Amino acid sequence: MADNEQKGVQLIAEAEKKLKSSSSFFGSFFGSSSKVEEAAELYVRAANMFKMAKKWSAGGQAFCQAAVLQLQLKSKHEAATHYVDAGNCYKKGDPNEAVNCLLKAVEIYTDMGRFSIAAKHHVSIAEIYESEMVDIEKAVSSYEQASDYYRGEESNSAANKCLLKVAQYSAQLENYEKAIEIYEQVGISSMDNSLLKYSAKDYFFKSSLCHLAVDLLNAQLAVQKYEDMFPAFGDARECKLVKTLMQCCEDQNLDGFTDAVKDYDSISRLDQWTTTMLLRIKKTISAEPDLR
Repeated sequence: MADNEQKGVQLIAEAEKKLKSSSSFFGSFFGSSSKVEEAAELYVRAANMFKMAKKWSAGGQAFCQAAVLQLQLKSKHEAATHYVDAGNCYKKGDPNEAVNCLLKAVEIYTDMGRFSIAAKHHVSIAEIYESEMVDIEKAVSSYEQASDYYRGEESNSAANKCLLKVAQYSAQLENYEKAIEIYEQVGISSMDNSLLKYSAKDYFFKSSLCHLAVDLLNAQLAVQKYEDMFPAFGDARECKLVKTLMQCCEDQNLDGFTDAVKDYDSISRLDQWTTTMLLRIKKTISAEPDLR
């Protein structure tokens, strides 16, 4: 490993030497762009040596240097590729810098009209925010941007996948209105698709829970609307659970609520998001009335 790192350092020194000679009078007179190209290649080779030595920060820096030189040479595609490579190195230890590099790549790709690939890297940025930096609001923003780019390129299933992440986190942040809007939108678009039809009931279920976390009457109206639009939802266990929970909320029946959730969970395991939502709804029953 130390040997690879040493080779990387030597290649950086060679690259810097090339750049110095390219900026001299003779260098600029006798084809400086070829020297810049050679220097860029040396930086990439150095970056790969650093990767082998697991020196991720040094690798990231070398890829960034290569990207800057490719921009000088007007090679946008190569520059963007190197920024992505730099981002992947920085992911190993410096998430902030990883995001910066990926955003530079996204800027180049959008400038080139490559929106699908820009969207893909926005998803990578969102994943860094959610897993490494735990900044959910920024993750939501990146998923929304990715969804917009995918939608513009008619990649609707990829766009919906990003939107569902936005809905999941919006509900988590108690922005229920936004979550409901997305779950309804994706649910309606899934209803008429034979491959996605089965998922529609799940989206209407999640939307119903968001409604119930806010207001019982709106939840009752929403569930009725979903049943009218999509009769298969009315037959689903999810719909039956929501109806039972709404009745328990209306009757302030805490034990009934708990039993209904337990029964459902014994057959279909509840995921973390649904469990969190159910606990929030349960608190609306167990909250003591304010008598002041």
